[in-house]
Amino acid sequence: MLFQRSPPVRKAMILQTGRPQDIAGRETREVRTYNKLDELDIFYQRLDHASADTMEICREIEKSLSAVICKNLLLCNRQGTAFYLLMMPGDKPFRTKELSAQINSARLSFASPEKMEEYLDLHPGAVSVMGLMNDTENHVQLLIDEDVLTGEWLGCHPCVNTSSLRLRTADVLNIFLPAVHHGYRTVHLDGGDPA
Repeated sequence: MLFQRSPPVRKAMILQTGRPQDIAGRETREVRTYNKLDELDIFYQRLDHASADTMEICREIEKSLSAVICKNLLLCNRQGTAFYLLMMPGDKPFRTKELSAQINSARLSFASPEKMEEYLDLHPGAVSVMGLMNDTENHVQLLIDEDVLTGEWLGCHPCVNTSSLRLRTADVLNIFLPAVHHGYRTVHLDGGDPA
């Protein structure tokens, strides 16, 4: 007799307001994010989910958050002397040549996981604007695609990719960034074919 395995039951993602009541088992970098947002009195909602490493999970998160879900890329110039955190809409392709020309930088590439850890205390897959609170020496410049700035809300990870945050865009720009001593530069990415 053959037994057919049932598909795994996926736990519903529920949007919660504020930090988790129980932080046991949560990474220090995640808890530090909630501490900073609470210290700054920034309103946020949180969604716990499976590791966001597939497009299927990302689409589910996007529906549940009702916010511009940002693709966050840590980039560096060819010499490895300048680092940039690029925030852009998740559905827009990234074109290195287009961005390099706008910021007058040598050809850009993805920064190494070691630099991600060193400067932002983040692992690949969890890159987020929230990581700038760990960049106390301002090694990383923030670049924001203009389309991210048009939404009232934005979505990002709290420095881990098993939770996502829904934050007011204005709070990130006007409260969080000044508090962590970072500015930003607006860029325009046209969303053409990736290069």
